[in-house]
Amino acid sequence: MPATLAIVLKGYPRLSETFIAQEVRALELRGFQLCIFSLRHPYDPASHPIHGEIKAEVHYLPEYLHQQPWRVLSAWWRMRRLEGYPAARRQFLRDLKRDFSLNRIRRFGQALVMADETPTTVIHYYNHFMHTPASVSYYASLVSQRRWSISAHAKDIWTIDDWELREKLDSADWLVTCTAANARHLRQLSADPEKVTLLYHGLDFARFDAKTAVTSEADGSSPEKSVQLISVGRAVDKKGYVYLLEALASLPQELHWKFTHIGGGELLGELQQLAGQLKLQDRIDWLGALAQAEVLQHYRRADLFVLPSKISDDGDRDGLPNVLMEAQSQGLACLSTNISGIPELIDHAETGWLVEQKDTAQLAGALRLLISDIGLRQRLASAGFDKVRRDFSMEKGIDTLVVRLQQSMEQS
Repeated sequence: MPATLAIVLKGYPRLSETFIAQEVRALELRGFQLCIFSLRHPYDPASHPIHGEIKAEVHYLPEYLHQQPWRVLSAWWRMRRLEGYPAARRQFLRDLKRDFSLNRIRRFGQALVMADETPTTVIHYYNHFMHTPASVSYYASLVSQRRWSISAHAKDIWTIDDWELREKLDSADWLVTCTAANARHLRQLSADPEKVTLLYHGLDFARFDAKTAVTSEADGSSPEKSVQLISVGRAVDKKGYVYLLEALASLPQELHWKFTHIGGGELLGELQQLAGQLKLQDRIDWLGALAQAEVLQHYRRADLFVLPSKISDDGDRDGLPNVLMEAQSQGLACLSTNISGIPELIDHAETGWLVEQKDTAQLAGALRLLISDIGLRQRLASAGFDKVRRDFSMEKGIDTLVVRLQQSMEQS
C-alpha cells in the first residue's frame, strides 16, 4: 500500500479554517495519500464546498479522556511496550512539571490513542497549529518513532511559552508559517533557523473568480448613495470589533452607510448589545456564519471591507487573515490595522488602508475618508486586486509544501 501522510488538526471540519481544507485538497490532487486526525469534532452551522471534495479518512480522537476511558487505557496498555514510549513519557512528565494542567494530561492521552490507531501505512505526521495539536503530534511521534512537521499560524505561536516553542522546533523536521513576522520570531528561537520557512496560504483563485467590474457611485452623501461596509470574521477579541462599532458611532449623522457582519463567535451577543447601546442597530445586519458561496456574493455587493484586528492581552492575534485576501480578490478596497502579517499584504495607501490597532479616532477618520472618496476606494481596490493575484496564489505555497513533505517522507 502507498505511504500515507497523517494531517493532525485541532478540529475538522471548521468553517473558519478553509485555508487548511484547501491545502488538504491540493495535497490530494498532487498525489498524496492522506488521513486526518482531529482532536475534536466541531459542529459549525455552515460548511465549505471543499470539505465535500476531500477524500481523506478522518479519525476523531477522544476530546475528553473520561468520555472514552477504555479507548485511552487500552491504547496506553499497548503503547507502553513500544521502544519509543519511555522517551515520550519522560517528555510528557517534564512538560507537566512546567505546565501542570488537565489540558496537558489530555494531550498525552490523545497522543497515545493517535499512536495506537495510526494506520501502519502512515510514515509522517504533518501538524497544523503549534499549541495543543503539536503537543499531541510531538508525544505521538516519540511513542511511534515517526517523523513530524509543523504548520504554525498566529495564536498558537504567540500564546505559548518560548521553552515549548523551542522544544517542538527542535523535535520537528521543519516548520512552515504564514507570515514573515511569525518566521522572524520562530527563527530567533530555533537552534536551526533553516528549519523555518515562510509559506503564505494564499487563495485558490479557481474558487474566487473576479467579479464583473462595476463602478460604484456610493459616496455616503445620501440614502441612495449609502456605502456598503462589510466584515467577515469571528466575534472574538482579537478581531477588534468593539473599536469598529465605536468608530461607526462617531461618524457624522449625515454620512450614509450600512454595515454587514458575517461570522459567529462567543462575543457576538455582546457586540449586538453594544451596537444597540450606540444606536447603530438599524444600520447593521448580523448574518452569522455563512457558506462561502454566500459570503462571496456579499463581497461582490459591498463597497469597503473593514477588519480592525488587534493584539489581545494574552498575545493572541491574527496572522494574515484570509478574508482580506478574499475581499481583495473580489475588487474590494480593504481597511485594516498594521499588526502582524497584515502589512505584508496591504501596503498603506497603495493596496489598502492601515490604521493603528485600538485607535478608534484613527479608524473613524479612515472610514470617513474611504466612504466619501470613491476614487480612492477604486484605486486601492484595483492595486489590492493586482497584488493578491500576483503574490498570494495558493499554488506557490503548495509547491513549497510538497517539496518539504516529499523530502521528509523519503527520509522516513
